[in-house]
Amino acid sequence: RMETDCNPMELPNNPAFEEDSDYRDFEGADVKDMRLEAEAVVNDVLFAVSNMFVSKTLPCAEDVAYINVETRERNRYCLELTEAGLRVVAYDFDQTDDKLQTPYHETVYSLLDSLSPAYREVFGNAILQRLEALKKESQS
Repeated sequence: RMETDCNPMELPNNPAFEEDSDYRDFEGADVKDMRLEAEAVVNDVLFAVSNMFVSKTLPCAEDVAYINVETRERNRYCLELTEAGLRVVAYDFDQTDDKLQTPYHETVYSLLDSLSPAYREVFGNAILQRLEALKKESQS
């Protein structure tokens, strides 16, 4: 017969089950891997900055990743990516400064928009070109 409801209090307490690494992380299965998230962020805006890459020096984890970015103005930043968003944690690659209290940005677009006028211009032009292309497509 098939049980439809499961009361967690009725489950046997099996320490071997908890030690099995295949099951230990099951609760956190919906947690985003921040390294993958960071790679996606980089791929999204790389065209509009001079250089951008996920840090290989600073530790990445499920809940945090670090991204190095150099703007077109040649300013360097190390960004922290967490569930809270993105923020500047240092003014150089592969660094963190605990004394630096910068605000979190929900998106990489708003963060770069606040740091780099050249980013804003390049990104805006890319959007305009895309809109022009869509307009031409719809007219043909």
